[in-house]
Amino acid sequence: MFSGGDNKTRARIDTLIGKNSRVTGDLQYKGGLHVDGEIRGNVQAEEGSDSMLSLSQHGAIRGQVKVPHLTINGTVEGDVHAEKRLELGPEARITGDVYYNLIQIAVGATVNGKLVHKPAGPTLAVNNPKSKAAGG
Repeated sequence: MFSGGDNKTRARIDTLIGKNSRVTGDLQYKGGLHVDGEIRGNVQAEEGSDSMLSLSQHGAIRGQVKVPHLTINGTVEGDVHAEKRLELGPEARITGDVYYNLIQIAVGATVNGKLVHKPAGPTLAVNNPKSKAAGG
């Protein structure tokens, strides 16, 4: 939406929540979700899916968001978990902690919370040669 990247992930929208719509309650989905309206509840993509969520400048989510691919240009009041990629547009407003693997932040976006890098996949253990030398 804001940059090139993986168009295959962002191209397909299966579900649309329109500008004049409000969803109250948790939402679980698979595929592509675009939100122009408001969601009052947690939003979570199906575990292990390659789902995406696009939140427009008119949209708002009041709850926790857990989605692999996220593009936010609206308001989120809650923690955000982006397992793979997070793009924050110039009108993005997040009140909560943000957990991400890859992140792109446009000038004007605001986050009122912590930014926590969570690499995808296994992390490599670093061998410390000093500890071996000290141990014998």
